[in-house]
Amino acid sequence: MYFGSQKREPCKNFYMVPNEIMRLGLSVGEIAVYNYLMYCEDHKTYQCYPSYRKMGEALGLTRKTVMKYVRSLEEKCLITTEHTTVTLKSGKKQNGNLLYTIRPIQAAVDYFHAKQLEKAERETAKLNAIRKFEEYDRKHGIIGGNRSSQQGSQQNGFCWEEVMTPQSTSFSCPCDTETSA
Repeated sequence: MYFGSQKREPCKNFYMVPNEIMRLGLSVGEIAVYNYLMYCEDHKTYQCYPSYRKMGEALGLTRKTVMKYVRSLEEKCLITTEHTTVTLKSGKKQNGNLLYTIRPIQAAVDYFHAKQLEKAERETAKLNAIRKFEEYDRKHGIIGGNRSSQQGSQQNGFCWEEVMTPQSTSFSCPCDTETSA
């Protein structure tokens, strides 16, 4: 409903989410948690520290489910987390909420594309192995050899593990290299 005199200011009461988020194959829960973190973040430091309980209440999820999605977002290079401590009035230290840092979206996009490439290489290696077995079967008169259940075993002179290993380079999350430096 439009109220004639009210205008929305583009910078107030809104937060922006990168378009790429919708192309990373995230689950609904991962998108919800990521959006909540974007909602809470300090736009200068890209950090926030909501508790699992607070996120769960806001999103209608259990604490453990929120924890699962946070770990998944970390693995996909969208966020980093740091443990914090709180000093009570009594002087006793206690665990605080995690400090979340929203990472630049390009790191997650690069990681996603590298994972997709690795998956395609594995599928190609699998198809090539099957073709080699089929060719071997044709040459040796073997009819109807079912190869899908023979992974990891020695069959007809071929070792599945040797044939199935793709010549790919491993790709690690850029956030792993930053923390070790």
